[in-house]
Amino acid sequence: MDFAYSDKTNDLRARVADFFEAHILPRNKQFQQEVDQGIFPLSFLGDLKALAKSEGLWNLFLPHLREDEPGTRLTNMEYAPLAEIMGRLPWASEVFNCSAPDTGNMELLHMFGTDSQKERWLKPLLNGEIRSCFAMTEPDVASSDATNVTTMIRRDGDEYVINGRKWFITGAGNPSCKIALVMGKTDINADRHRQQSVVLVPMNTPGMKVTRNIAVMNHHSYETHCEIVFEECRIPVDQILGEEGGGFAMAQARLGPGRIHHCMRSIGQAELALEMMTERALERKTFGKYLHEQGSIQEKIAHSRCEIEQARLLVLKAAWMIDHSDAKTARNEIAMIKVVVPNMQQRVIDRAMQVFGAMGLSPDTPLPDLWTMARSLRIADGPDEVHLRSIARGQIKAAQQGDRKTILYFTPPDRSQEVSIRDDQK
Repeated sequence: MDFAYSDKTNDLRARVADFFEAHILPRNKQFQQEVDQGIFPLSFLGDLKALAKSEGLWNLFLPHLREDEPGTRLTNMEYAPLAEIMGRLPWASEVFNCSAPDTGNMELLHMFGTDSQKERWLKPLLNGEIRSCFAMTEPDVASSDATNVTTMIRRDGDEYVINGRKWFITGAGNPSCKIALVMGKTDINADRHRQQSVVLVPMNTPGMKVTRNIAVMNHHSYETHCEIVFEECRIPVDQILGEEGGGFAMAQARLGPGRIHHCMRSIGQAELALEMMTERALERKTFGKYLHEQGSIQEKIAHSRCEIEQARLLVLKAAWMIDHSDAKTARNEIAMIKVVVPNMQQRVIDRAMQVFGAMGLSPDTPLPDLWTMARSLRIADGPDEVHLRSIARGQIKAAQQGDRKTILYFTPPDRSQEVSIRDDQK
């Protein structure tokens, strides 16, 4: 495995970093002001997107992008370090048309959409003209297991009728969100993993209602996380994505590369927190010493550096495996990064908050927002426990199927020559 960045990747890293520093970072104060004032969508976002597109920094996440589609075709390994740069500000990836949930939805439409579906939905998504959401999670079941979803998609002549409730649907509150990819059950009598389907539901469809934007850790984020109710919501049957019963497989396909993107953005945020922690330690004094001279602070910085490097290498390994095989082959590595990275991110940001003291708890730094994102990622796309279970089962299965050679490392004593104490006393 070779994780070295190619010349192409390094060129793109430099270009994305320069664009970030020159055009995105200076807008962050305005971003905060407009979000606080409820200005939505952002007044300046369209101009930034047009500029990024004109400079060829557009749709960088799609390995199978066609020649006639806007963007740059990159592998997961090539895109990963770019996502890390974008992740330093939570809203930056949208400037490059590389933000979730659009990235995963575009991948699904690219793989499974009909020509008419691609023309109606994929084309404007690739052009950055609209946004989208993916509605899977439900309040009444453990949705980390997609087979549990209870939303019903019933066939009625030439229409599907949808009834159910979804929540924590990222992006559904954005006025630019025009289409929802909705996962529900089309056949409850089919095999457990063939009951689910994905349908395309325009946001203005009668019977579909966004009921609230749910606060995450008492914080309303720019992305929005909404609850949606479907009551006798009707769509034409030609709005099914792929085939009936293919929904579970689609959800799994969507999550593989998406977790690479999420995790690399998280690493970018951890890097930012470490930089802030180090700079704070250089300028702040306590008990007659600069913070960086305190042993406990040095340990915080050192542990953070080690953990970020370890996490990045694991993510790059998962990206390499997807590129050279597929997401199914890399499923254990994908599960591992989903556990390792948000926990690492949370630890590093927590250390930075501690070094900043009271300021680290205030809106004067991005640390509270970044910590909240890290904490939520330990539940989003499946909680830690689900991924740990998957990792453990894979390890146990490998041991069961192997020849268990580790037994050769054990050398039990030869007890045939042992004499008991009582026999010896006789």
